[in-house]
Amino acid sequence: MSKIRVVIVDDHSLVREGIGALLKFHDDVEVIGEAADGREAIEIASRLNPDVMLMDIAMPGLGGLEATIEIKKRNPDIRILVLSQYDDREYVSRFLKANVSGYILKRAVGGELITAIRAVAKGECYLHSSIAAKVIDGYIGKAVEVADPYESLTDREKQVLKLIAEGNTHKEMATILGISVKTAIAHHTNICDKLSIRSKAELIKFAIQKGIIRLET
Repeated sequence: MSKIRVVIVDDHSLVREGIGALLKFHDDVEVIGEAADGREAIEIASRLNPDVMLMDIAMPGLGGLEATIEIKKRNPDIRILVLSQYDDREYVSRFLKANVSGYILKRAVGGELITAIRAVAKGECYLHSSIAAKVIDGYIGKAVEVADPYESLTDREKQVLKLIAEGNTHKEMATILGISVKTAIAHHTNICDKLSIRSKAELIKFAIQKGIIRLET
């Protein structure tokens, strides 16, 4: 029987090492690569085409969501299993819209992790119990659907929004995303127009309110 080929994406080396050590106890799983940020994750996904990618959310540069969007666009058959400390409904909703196959919490890793990996590798969806409850509550509680201006942004504009809010210059964004500075500026302008935002301070405030970036505590 062929093994489930897994890539671990997390900006903390100790986390990657810990997960890798845990998965070595299971003969049906093979860790074939690691990535420390979203950009590396996109590159390694295209190069190795794993069955499952364990995806962290908060990483420098391109975060987990932005990387997931790009990976699914290029390699739709790769299963993305989000492994995060955040259980906010907003985060979960965005990742589900990005077509991830599962979402579990880092505090619940252990037996649940291998169960989740096996499930998503078979094409199933796996959600940690508390995540599933929030998803259900979210759908039940939507008596009125309110348009979310964030969803009017294209996938690329969502990537640019996060990078702007993190303080990257247009030149830095262009390098990270592999686009021209002119294109980065155009995306910035479009984002501000769509969100009716007129200053970088407002844009950063919007990103914090939406949970796109987090203030260090």
